[in-house]
Amino acid sequence: MSAYHAPSAAIDSDIIETREWIESFDALIRAQDSTRALFLLRRLEEHARELGLLAAPAPYSAYRNTLPLERQGPYPGDLELEERLTSIMRWNALAMVTRANKAYGELGGHIASYASAAEIFEVGFNHFFQAARPGHGGDLVYFQPHSAPGIYARAFLEGRLSEEHLANFRQEVNGNGLCSYPHPWLMPEFWQVPSGSMGIGPINAIYQARFMRYLADRELADTANRRVWGVFGDGEMDEPESIGALTLAARERLDNLTFIVNCNLQRLDGPVRGNGQIIQELESLFAGAGWNVIKVLWGSDWDALFARDTQHALLRRLAATVDGDYQNLGAKDGAYNVEHFFKKGAETQALVAHMTDAEIDALKRGGHDFRKLYAAFAAAKNHGGQPTVILAKTKKGYGMGDAGESRMTSHQAKKLDVEALQAFRDRFQLPLSDDEVEQLRFYRPDEDSPELNYLKERRAALGGALPVRRREAPLVPVPPLGSYAQFALAAENKEMSTTMAAARMLSGLLRDKQLGPRIVPIVADEARTFGMANLFRQIGIYSPVGQLYEPEDAGSMLYYKEAKDGQLLEEGITEAGALSSWAAAGTAYSVHGVAMLPFYIFYSMFGFQRVGDLIWAAADQRTRGFLFGATAGRTTLGGEGLQHQDGSSHVIAATVPNCRAYDPAFACELAVIMDHGMRRMMEQQADEFYYVTMMNENYAQPSLPPGVEPADIIKGMYRYASRARENSGAPVRLLGSGAILCEVIAAAELLAQDWSVSSEVHSVTSFSELARDAAGVQRWNRLHPLESARISHVEQQLQGAELVVAATDYVRAYPQLIAPYLGSRFVTLGTDGFGRSDTRLTLRRFFEVDRHSIVLATLDALARKGVVPRQTVAQAIQRYGIETQAMAPWTR
Repeated sequence: MSAYHAPSAAIDSDIIETREWIESFDALIRAQDSTRALFLLRRLEEHARELGLLAAPAPYSAYRNTLPLERQGPYPGDLELEERLTSIMRWNALAMVTRANKAYGELGGHIASYASAAEIFEVGFNHFFQAARPGHGGDLVYFQPHSAPGIYARAFLEGRLSEEHLANFRQEVNGNGLCSYPHPWLMPEFWQVPSGSMGIGPINAIYQARFMRYLADRELADTANRRVWGVFGDGEMDEPESIGALTLAARERLDNLTFIVNCNLQRLDGPVRGNGQIIQELESLFAGAGWNVIKVLWGSDWDALFARDTQHALLRRLAATVDGDYQNLGAKDGAYNVEHFFKKGAETQALVAHMTDAEIDALKRGGHDFRKLYAAFAAAKNHGGQPTVILAKTKKGYGMGDAGESRMTSHQAKKLDVEALQAFRDRFQLPLSDDEVEQLRFYRPDEDSPELNYLKERRAALGGALPVRRREAPLVPVPPLGSYAQFALAAENKEMSTTMAAARMLSGLLRDKQLGPRIVPIVADEARTFGMANLFRQIGIYSPVGQLYEPEDAGSMLYYKEAKDGQLLEEGITEAGALSSWAAAGTAYSVHGVAMLPFYIFYSMFGFQRVGDLIWAAADQRTRGFLFGATAGRTTLGGEGLQHQDGSSHVIAATVPNCRAYDPAFACELAVIMDHGMRRMMEQQADEFYYVTMMNENYAQPSLPPGVEPADIIKGMYRYASRARENSGAPVRLLGSGAILCEVIAAAELLAQDWSVSSEVHSVTSFSELARDAAGVQRWNRLHPLESARISHVEQQLQGAELVVAATDYVRAYPQLIAPYLGSRFVTLGTDGFGRSDTRLTLRRFFEVDRHSIVLATLDALARKGVVPRQTVAQAIQRYGIETQAMAPWTR
């Protein structure tokens, strides 16, 4: 049945017979039990399907609460105090946003989202969200980002934030301000996880819950009593990332995971499903994925109506009402609801005949009812074998009245006039004078008031305040570089690819008794491509159920081995999932107090370009770990073609402030970078991560050149070699990175042999690190005009006015990062344009980054300076057979 067509009532042709069947069924339940009754129902359903009378059942249940009243149980808290506290938080959140926009109109902020979710959060804070303490690692909570003002309002009542903090909402630069959404980078001791980009929170929450199980199964942490909670919006569920990992959570039976979807039926511009029912759609989606679904649609005041609705007229009417109508009804008063909903049928009109318009107006949706929400939270916590989603129906802008309750413009509401503010105060019975309302004064009860005492008692019972973020974990020593990478440091021109070198180093690191168990290798179904198949048997592939089958290759040395204590995370074809696993592992130091070191190895094209938003969120979360962009470069991954050949990832990586990105050409460089990164993250606990590109091209790997300082490799550049010719003048400086460095070295030989041009060859391991260092030095010099000027590393390496030519396997914008800091002419060659399938030699010639193109670019630049005659350039074109009429590669 389509979600856009509500079910209609079937016509009963024999009412007496129907009653007899129902009475017989009731008698069966009384005589035996519900188990027998359910068995008979299932058998009858099977028989009807066998007879062809019954199609597949609707994938959703009736439009009512999942938990019946008899399963609700008593409420364990003080409802009066909790309602009063929630009202105070609502006011302070509203005042915070309104004050900021009254003073500075451009600051923005959101009132309506928290107004709809306040009860959801308060049930969690008062009864379920566990804080970290001795004996309990604490829960992880993903907060709906637009509700951040409400979380600040609670922290204000707890005494964790001051009135000054609230007054500086969205005004962070000068200190004591609050960021717009949950951002651990900006508030590193407060927010645990970022959720500001829609869809990122749900997929990250799933993989965090899974990583809790991973740590427990590998006996690295006790996570048995810990949970991941995620409060998200119904509109957010349209994001592919929100739903992309639902089946993983069900498949791995993550009953430590609960989503609460705030179904206020509205997104930014209008209804989420104006012509349908988003709650029924989400129930179908989650149930189909294998989740336990609990709907909380109607508040306690509806219970009596449902009890009297013996013919289900009300249920039929609710099922026939689309969300666009629900939004309209929610924005109107009781009289309108009577006229346009209950009077649609005689039976529904009779159900509310005894009620006044005011009583109709006071009927709550389930997401605003503490009792209903508590029952749902408790049922979710106690449910085993499945993750649970609670679909809580709410009103966007609840309590904002005509200014924003259930209105199309609710999300954009930043300010309320005095009349609306006073109405808000009166509705929630806040002890504020007219003058205090007009001034938008924050309200905090006395320190020894019943409200604050209750607030503190409830959090004390759950271990303390939330959210709180840990910044450090016990150090994990890194083994000596030579213990796992000596083959790379003294390669002696053995042929190998840097991808193979990385896999070999990783295998060696895994054998270290201290660091080895903390390493988390992650692949998205490409381990064999990257030469990592040996890890299958060495450390096993993590599976929460072990291996229930005999693999086809069981007799081989590198057979596909799954194990409950497996270490490798083989995520399948999901870069978003693998990156989320990487973020979960890379934040374990904070979330679990256990420092882990994840290595996610992937096709470099499918990293920053494909899941850049997830990487940005991981950076915000202060993730520590390695991203290995394997088979990198636009011409190095020869035959794969346009979609696979990466020429841009380093440009994107350069925009992430705490990403240290490198493109090493040689295994010895890679070893130095890995050692440095591990020590920074595991021993110095630096909040940074490393992106390293590696190639699948085999070529001679030199030993670490004598005299080369590892610090220069880390800074981004060192002089690899020089090729001098007598009477040739000052040498040109040739820069290369990654696999194209080999072409640069060959070009230096051709320049010397064919054209008597001397050169220096520099290996650039990171143009982005060079540029960052140079920008910092430039800024320092600008701000300290009376001090001796500092010199950046790139300026030290490339002093003077001699020509500099750079070639890489990436677009020209990558080497051009250092252009502003050079005092000489700078020529760059890169792989701008779409990739395509061919051999490496042909591709490099096509993109004009091969040795002949490098020679030509160098001679042309020298000719323009008058160092060599123009005829020399023409001779080089003829000698190397360079096509002069071809269109530029970036146009083809």
